Amino acid sequence: MDNGTQPSQTHIDAKNPATRVATFAAGCFWGVEETFRRTPGVLSTAVGYTGGQSEDPDYRAVCGGDTGHAEAVEVVFDPARVAYKDLLEIFWENHDPTTLNRQGPDAGTQYRSAVYAHDEAQRLEAEASKERRQASGKHRRPIVTEITLASRFYRAEEYHQRYLAKRGLSGCHL
Repeated sequence: MDNGTQPSQTHIDAKNPATRVATFAAGCFWGVEETFRRTPGVLSTAVGYTGGQSEDPDYRAVCGGDTGHAEAVEVVFDPARVAYKDLLEIFWENHDPTTLNRQGPDAGTQYRSAVYAHDEAQRLEAEASKERRQASGKHRRPIVTEITLASRFYRAEEYHQRYLAKRGLSGCHL
């Protein structure tokens, strides 16, 4: 099936080898993208689907819950301007990592909390960050965020890209 989604294979941008990629899932990807898009040092963002088993997923299939994919945001950043650890902090601060498969009114595995590490260094840093966050006492319940190595990222349909920005919105107000 070709639904217009394109797999992403970027860890380092070929045009700028100094850039890096981070991928996060934290509920509905519209608000997550806007949060990271406005972060100094973030060069670009894309919303899409990752972490599942279906090839060429589309929005309808992912929302149906049968693909195994999460709504996620791929963040291309300049590590000289923003560190991966800072992106992790933004991730933790902007969703509830203690709710399993749910963020606000959105429920289902596609809305899970996840960090998709692009290499072992990112995975280790994410695991350490999660441990620090849990030990901080900021959450009454255990953090359920999954941390795994990144798999293929499928860019979502174009109408989802910069969805809130195109509408003059700064966040999801539900």
